[in-house]
Amino acid sequence: MEELTKTEERVMQVLWDLKKAFVKDIIEAMPDDPKPPYNTISSMVRVLEKKGYIKFKAYGKTYEYSPAISKAQYRKASFKKMFTNYFDGSVESLLSFVVKEHSLSQEELAKINDIINKNQDPKL
Repeated sequence: MEELTKTEERVMQVLWDLKKAFVKDIIEAMPDDPKPPYNTISSMVRVLEKKGYIKFKAYGKTYEYSPAISKAQYRKASFKKMFTNYFDGSVESLLSFVVKEHSLSQEELAKINDIINKNQDPKL
């Protein structure tokens, strides 16, 4: 899966929320102010389509776009890459980072512990 730029990712976030949309709908739903130019988003949508992230349905010269991959699929691939590149695939390094950098409360730590306990292999 080819990596997205930050701007491409913002367009995908909007499209995941909308489920399907025309370029004008994507622009209207973007939180940016001022809104990006129509041609910019139109070009970006075509790039995303070439990368395999978006599919389209043609209505004459007008195109309705929808995600070709789910947000969950993208999240999984992005996290896997980040986990491998920044934490060397070490769960211990990841958890250590989260605990140190985010000052977790006792309640949050207890929830993490519960998640770990619920997902342990019963054979161990």
